[in-house]
Parts: sequence; C-alpha cells; structure tokens
Amino acid sequence: MAWFIWLCTLVVVQRAEQMEVAMRVLITGAAGKIGKTLRAGLAGVYDHLSLLDIAPQAPAGPGETCITADIGDLGAMTKAMQGIDCVVHLAGMAGEPADNIWPQMLSGNIVGSYNTFEAAKQAGVKRMVYASSHHAIGFYRREVMISASVAPRPDSYYGVSKVFSEALGRLYADKFGMSVACLRIGAFRPKPEDVRHLSVWLSPGDVVRLARSCIDAPEFHYCTVYGISANTRAFWDNREAAVLGYAPRDNAEDYAAEILASGEPEKEVAKPFHGGWYCAMGFESDVSKVD
Repeated sequence: MAWFIWLCTLVVVQRAEQMEVAMRVLITGAAGKIGKTLRAGLAGVYDHLSLLDIAPQAPAGPGETCITADIGDLGAMTKAMQGIDCVVHLAGMAGEPADNIWPQMLSGNIVGSYNTFEAAKQAGVKRMVYASSHHAIGFYRREVMISASVAPRPDSYYGVSKVFSEALGRLYADKFGMSVACLRIGAFRPKPEDVRHLSVWLSPGDVVRLARSCIDAPEFHYCTVYGISANTRAFWDNREAAVLGYAPRDNAEDYAAEILASGEPEKEVAKPFHGGWYCAMGFESDVSKVD
C-alpha cells in the first residue's frame, strides 16, 4: 500500500513538470520496482511508452503498450524494438539468489543483455540506457572516493554480470554506433534503511530524473554514471552524470539521525567496502588482502 500511495504522489509531481517529447521509449523489466516507478514518472512525457516484462503488468493506459516477452527470446525482443528510439533496459536477475547462482545469472543477465543489445541493433535503436549496479565495483574500500572510470571490482556473481553488460554496451557503442549509458544503481528504496544507504541511496524521484537525463541528453557515445541521489556522504564522484544533465534533488542525510539512532552494526567483512553485505556473502578470503 505504501508503494501504491507513493506512486500516485509521484505521478502528480512528475506530470506537473512534463512536456511531451517526440520519442518512443521501451522499458524492459517494466513490472519491477524501478520499472513501475519509471512507468509512473514518465507517463505522458514521451510520444509512447512500450512496457515489456515476462511478469504480469497493469493494463496499458493512454500512450502505452504492454508487451509480454522474455529477454531470452531474441526474436521476440527484436519484434518489440521496432520503431523504438531509446531502450531503458532493467530486466534480468535482480540481486544474487542463495543457490543455482550462475545458471540464473547466465540466462537472465548475460544472455538476456546480449539479446537486448542485439535486438536493439537489429531494429535500428539509437540509444540504450542500461541498469548496471554499484556491485560492479563493490570491493573498493569506502575511504576511497572513486569515479565511474575506475577498473571493475565486482563483489558477487551478480556484479560480474553487470561488468559483462557494461562491456557489451561499450562494444555496441564503439562497433555499432549506438549511444549507451550504463547506470551503476545504488540502493533504490523509498528511503534509506541503514548506514551504508546514507552514501548509496537512490530515491524514487531521482531515478526518474536520472532516466530522463539519459533519454533526453544531446548526442553522446558511451558513459558510465552512478545512480544515486545528492547524498552528502556519497562514495562516488558522479560528475559524468551531471554532464548528462542529471540534477538529483533528494539527500539521504535527511534520514541520518533516524538511521544512526538505530545503532544496527554492519558485519565486519561488509563494513570496509562499497558493496556492503554483498562482499560478505560467502567470503572466504582475508579482508586485509583486499586493498
């Protein structure tokens, strides 16, 4: 219920800012949390929204088409891409399951990403916005502020799958001339929930602003940016996102007193690293060696 109320509020706020843009946008993974948020926040902004997911969705509204398709099916994806100007690719395995990790990552995040990029190329789509993750660089230490240009340092198989897709995006930009933005999403929540989130939180309102900046930006080749709000304690230098026109408005610091008062400690393996508890999952090494 809280999410539904929030989405209704977001629609009202965002529509007050909207002017329709002559563009047709496809969102994959449209039934997920970010997908639903973008559907609400982008309603009426563009000529048409195509909303693709294998999961059920709410019925299509004005200016929308709902498509039931699997990103594992290249033919279905190519068909869905026809007439599209920009794809926002959110679909795939979200997070890291406890078992059968690699088969799910392979089908959802490796093969699925390839099919999405390749279908877009075949259909002549000019721009791709890919939802990567900060878990692609999760084993950097928190005392070091990093930019989006650092070498990958994944903290999980999930992070590895995101590194693969960022590289795939670079290939499609360099070899096929597609304009590609990779968004290393932080912790997307209605509000931050723990100490680490004070640095990596991405608010619902700001995820819409970030998506719009990537969709609407003047011509660019390839970029990697961080999907975070204007957090005072941010781990990341996000100036590349500002170049795209991203101007976040929310700040996790507004919730700092509440979170710090809870006093809930992080695990010792999680505490030093950007990726938090993803780093701690199955950790068998020596923390001191992860410099």
